[in-house]
Amino acid sequence: MVEHRMMDVNGIRLHIAEQGSGPLVVLLHGFPESWHSWHHQFGPLAEAGFRVVAPDQRGYGSSDHPEDVEAYTILHLVGDVVGLIRALGEERAYVVGHDWGAPVAWHTALLRPDLVRGVAGLSVPPPFRGKEPPLVAMEKRFGGRFYWNYFNRPGVADAEFGRDVRTALRKLFYSASAAASRSGEVKQPLVNPDKGWLDSMADPEVLPEWFTEDDLDALTESFSRGFTGALNWYRNLDRNWELTAPWQDAMVTTPALYMYGDRDLVPAFPGTPELIQNLPRLMPSLVREPIELEGCGHWTQQERPDEVTTALIEFFRACP
Repeated sequence: MVEHRMMDVNGIRLHIAEQGSGPLVVLLHGFPESWHSWHHQFGPLAEAGFRVVAPDQRGYGSSDHPEDVEAYTILHLVGDVVGLIRALGEERAYVVGHDWGAPVAWHTALLRPDLVRGVAGLSVPPPFRGKEPPLVAMEKRFGGRFYWNYFNRPGVADAEFGRDVRTALRKLFYSASAAASRSGEVKQPLVNPDKGWLDSMADPEVLPEWFTEDDLDALTESFSRGFTGALNWYRNLDRNWELTAPWQDAMVTTPALYMYGDRDLVPAFPGTPELIQNLPRLMPSLVREPIELEGCGHWTQQERPDEVTTALIEFFRACP
């Protein structure tokens, strides 16, 4: 049974969900999600002999929402994971992340390999620091219409999503799912700054079968305090690029696994298909070639829970 509690970690309070005993597995959600995005994985991982913990990361759900934008850098986020592992009384953990949780997981392994038994990323591949800040690069490429740049405008997306939280989440989840895309379709997430992002998204009459009304209820409740904390992660993209300069050309050396859906918009971002193709050569610590899930959209562990859980268990057991 999943249990919940609050923990003091890295100068803030985090809400965590946990189940099971054994080697620690930390599951890190993305945007716009919560601990609940891993609810399919808790039981099977616990039954397989693991202690499973999923926090609401800072700025999300019942965890603290610091007001300062600069309190959401990648160093703060990695610090939360490091502090959580220690606060749970553990010395090492398997760290798994989806969407924004994946860069946090990858950077935890990059910065603190002594704490990470193995690292797995879903949707977002391992980090390789580019030649220029990401917001600057996307501003040049798409004239400010890429959704990162839209999110970087203070208060704008916060207000758009906050007007009707449930509808915003329903549209966001559906638009990035396999149900809203066609096989082989490459579609960049561009926004008309004058109309907002939701205006261009379909509002489904029926949710995909993997995403129930109860799931939407839980997600809506988790954003009752608004979207600003979650959006502040994006507002640090260029700052993260500056802060990670000491790790230029460094790579993750702990055992690693990468999974993604073939209808996910993230692996189609500029330069990402080439990165994924070259990952086995660029990162020898991958225990196997990247796993591509056919007919899967962005919400990897929710759209394809059984395949993801099975792959994770096999990966954990294969780690030294």
